[in-house]
Amino acid sequence: MAKSPDKFQIIYRGEMLTYYKPGEWVFFQRAKENGGGYWLGKTFDFVFMLEMPHPVSIAQGLKFMSEQEVSATVKPDSADDFRLQ
Repeated sequence: MAKSPDKFQIIYRGEMLTYYKPGEWVFFQRAKENGGGYWLGKTFDFVFMLEMPHPVSIAQGLKFMSEQEVSATVKPDSADDFRLQ
């Protein structure tokens, strides 16, 4: 269900992201004073793209990542499969 740990990183408060792979998932921990949780996004050259518009727990983030993985593998209907009824 969830992605394996080599597909994402967790960066805790006070730590820095020292390396990344383009397209890799990253959780950034928020300060408890600001509500806690994690920002979830993907790393690319020169940019970090938030994938969720709000902080999430690790469990919520893993579920979201799994759903994204499934939706990426589902092939949309092609024009070749079209039939009039």
